[in-house]
Amino acid sequence: MKTALIFGVSGQDGAYLSRLLLDKGYFVHGTSRDAARQLFTGLQALGVRERVTTHSLSMLDSGELQRLIDEVRPDEIYNLAGLSSVALSFVEPEMARESIAEAQARLLEVLRSSGAASRLYQSASSECFGDLPHGSSGDERTPFAPRSPYAEAKAEAHRTTIHYRETYGLYAVSGIVCNHESPLRTERFVTRKIFAAAAVAAAGSREKLALGDMSASRDWGYAAEYVEAMWLMLQRDLPDDFVIATGESHTVEELASAAFAEFGLDYRDHVTVDSSFFRPTDLRYSRGNPSRARRELGWEARTRFTGLVRLLADAERHAVGAKENQTLRAGS
Repeated sequence: MKTALIFGVSGQDGAYLSRLLLDKGYFVHGTSRDAARQLFTGLQALGVRERVTTHSLSMLDSGELQRLIDEVRPDEIYNLAGLSSVALSFVEPEMARESIAEAQARLLEVLRSSGAASRLYQSASSECFGDLPHGSSGDERTPFAPRSPYAEAKAEAHRTTIHYRETYGLYAVSGIVCNHESPLRTERFVTRKIFAAAAVAAAGSREKLALGDMSASRDWGYAAEYVEAMWLMLQRDLPDDFVIATGESHTVEELASAAFAEFGLDYRDHVTVDSSFFRPTDLRYSRGNPSRARRELGWEARTRFTGLVRLLADAERHAVGAKENQTLRAGS
């Protein structure tokens, strides 16, 4: 049986990846900055919390990294840790660089200096492509032109990974991942905000949802499928980087329209545009080209835009229904 170590196991991707690896017979270890206080709600929601061994870890401490890798002796390492919010990176640019670029550099150096044979996956981002020409798509050869501290940090981590792979022979790869969503997202993310607002509006709420630039386009997929591509990248004989995407792009306005329509509502009655949510340098258009992943990994996104909208809407209906039942029971 193989052993996997997931840095950032408390997040959306960490939860889905844990379930995938456990189903494949792996022993799974995961880290969080403070595992003793972390609720691991994603792992709980997927019913796998008790099967994942968790550890507290700061990825900026090389000694801690070395000790944990020596203890776990992982066959595969997945670095999913670090700041995940593009918007927050404008407020905390140093946090973005430390938690993404510096953490990945320390991890690579620990693997190099220790001679560990672990295979390493790290999540890059389609944000690294910057603002693509409308109608185009980013592939593995597209130059990076990051427009946020988050994207700058992801681009640096990606370049460092290539350097260690080519210079020191590490099996280290990056998945250039487009936006991927699920019911495990928190309401810090625009997709969850939209579907949560649609669900409560359908239940009678009159509160308006404030959004930023609704003309921005993104390539949205389903996180539970994207972790399959991450795993497949570490099963190849030779390491390489891949774009993980659906190959389709839709605007925030299209997403809001489809989300509210799932609840029989017109989004225009419930959504306002607030310029304070506009980012200093936002991306107008983003889309990934997953053709190489389809050809060489045998991976393809099965859940497209319409299916993802339905999935997220159903999850919010269930969540609202569960809250209503709890309220009724509490009042009885």
